[in-house]
Amino acid sequence: METLKTLIIGSGPAGYTAAIYAARADLKPVLYTGMEPGGQLTTTTEVDNFPGYPNGIDGPTMMIQLQNQAERFGTEVRIGFINKVEFSTNKGGMHKAFTEDGTEIQAQTIIISTGATAKYLGLPSEQRLRGGGVSACAVCDGFFYKGQEVAIVGGGDTAAEEATYLAKICSKVTMLVRKEQMRASKVMQHRVTNTPNIDLKYNTEIDEVLGQEVVEGLRMRNNNTGTTEEIPITGLFIAIGHKPNTDIFKGQLNMDDAGYLITKGKTTDTNLPGVFASGDVQDKEYRQAVTAAGTGCMAALDAERYLQAVESSVAI
Repeated sequence: METLKTLIIGSGPAGYTAAIYAARADLKPVLYTGMEPGGQLTTTTEVDNFPGYPNGIDGPTMMIQLQNQAERFGTEVRIGFINKVEFSTNKGGMHKAFTEDGTEIQAQTIIISTGATAKYLGLPSEQRLRGGGVSACAVCDGFFYKGQEVAIVGGGDTAAEEATYLAKICSKVTMLVRKEQMRASKVMQHRVTNTPNIDLKYNTEIDEVLGQEVVEGLRMRNNNTGTTEEIPITGLFIAIGHKPNTDIFKGQLNMDDAGYLITKGKTTDTNLPGVFASGDVQDKEYRQAVTAAGTGCMAALDAERYLQAVESSVAI
């Protein structure tokens, strides 16, 4: 068993930024990368909208640089994951975390940056072309398809919002909705139907994504008639939702109905003292690398202030 000031669970922009700030505050953080070291950005070929990279940067390289920066200030990065936690409910109490091999870690503060996982359809052709034209974030990757024909899958508000965003920069957007109507709010439905270069197809699912190295087309299937149709596209966006990686925290931390951690006001505080949440694990609105990094900074500052308050109360 080891005792830490700060344990960070999860990598990605939130986790590594929290590590940078925590290390500079002499909290001697230990970071466990989780199942996907570097988070969702490691599956993104180009990051073109993160400040400080005028020529863009590929996602894996950016995450390696963030890790190197965190380590430069003294963060210990461990490849592995935490699969069980036992949080203290008392201010100043020690929180327990357990690694996959059963090792127990006690920490005064824990920063949760486990992120969220985009939901995919699970088709072999879709998975093979992830990073080659298949994306789960139109705001992140839509720019690369400017003036081109693309498709988007989904029928909720996120899909509608991303379809109208893509329609502003792409020549044509084919929107596939599995059911006979959209789940999106009426105002978002009207926005889609009133956008002339969105071709809305109901009762339609993907049969196969076409292309070897990159997306070249799409074979669609009408789930009422069984008929198929092929269209040429260069980009496919999956907008069927995200699942926050919060299963191990259930029953201890407050979550919304979708499983996102609830933080207090403008802070990263959870309902338990000394436990903080940053990044996509508590943000279902923006889900951007820059906003995740911002909340990672906030979580480290909140942890530092919490420890100062605990030390002051003990001294008194």
